[in-house]
Amino acid sequence: QVQLVESGGGMVQSGGSLRLSCAASGSIFRVNVMGWYRQAPGQKRELVAVIADSVRTNYADSVKGRFTISRDNGRNTIYLQMNSLNPDDTGIYYCNLIVRGVEYWGKGTLVTVSS
Repeated sequence: QVQLVESGGGMVQSGGSLRLSCAASGSIFRVNVMGWYRQAPGQKRELVAVIADSVRTNYADSVKGRFTISRDNGRNTIYLQMNSLNPDDTGIYYCNLIVRGVEYWGKGTLVTVSS
């Protein structure tokens, strides 16, 4: 069974930074895709960033140049460095893993950006 545990959320002022972490455990294989999604109050869950390996990444237009996704394969962990945060970045951030066509989600970590 796969488990994803997020950490690093919190409250920050506009312009500030946070770093999220997601540790995966269980039947994890090297060939997988991991990523971050977020859901703002009253909004649908949306893609923030995904990483297929240490090189291939994809970002939502709204976070390009501000957020950086990275992964440590030895620790089965991904990170999301978030800089220049603004109130529109507020929401619950969920870790996502796709392995062998099966999708898994973490429980989420709350990020609140005050103006």
